[in-house]
Amino acid sequence: MTKAGVRWLLWVPLVAFLLFLGLVAGGLLRPADRTIVSRLVGQPMPAIALPAASASRPGLHAKAGGARLVNVFASWCVPCAAEAPQLAALARAGVPIDAIAIRDTRADVDRFLARYGNPYRAIGSDADSRVQMALGSSGVPETFVVDGRGIIRAQKIGDIRPEDVAGLIAAVQALR
Repeated sequence: MTKAGVRWLLWVPLVAFLLFLGLVAGGLLRPADRTIVSRLVGQPMPAIALPAASASRPGLHAKAGGARLVNVFASWCVPCAAEAPQLAALARAGVPIDAIAIRDTRADVDRFLARYGNPYRAIGSDADSRVQMALGSSGVPETFVVDGRGIIRAQKIGDIRPEDVAGLIAAVQALR
């Protein structure tokens, strides 16, 4: 092998390392979107028959009726507590809200509602997350906009923020 060939081979590990470093840096600067969007948007709500998660509200059944929000929450979820004022504002605006409590106890749900308010008309207990998975929900909180025929029209992943309230009111009113 010639001296030029040997010199070129000495640069290969450095070039390979720089390419690897570039790929790692690119991945860190552009993290992958790990949001899991439900495939049920545009589809009917799955059959739901959940027992009551709270002493103050009935359980949740598929035939809840009317345009509404279905909020997936948990008493142990910090963002769920953060969205409580927005849910209260939605309820005051006349938006019906049903809820699914994930992996929770009745006592914990009742304490959560006593502390942060209860904007829900029905709260179902999903102790093993089966309904949550059937909805295509990947975490808490998540909110689904459901029309009067039981079709999921939209999904809000994450907590409802003050800037989301007007849009959710409009979305539910448009489906009435």
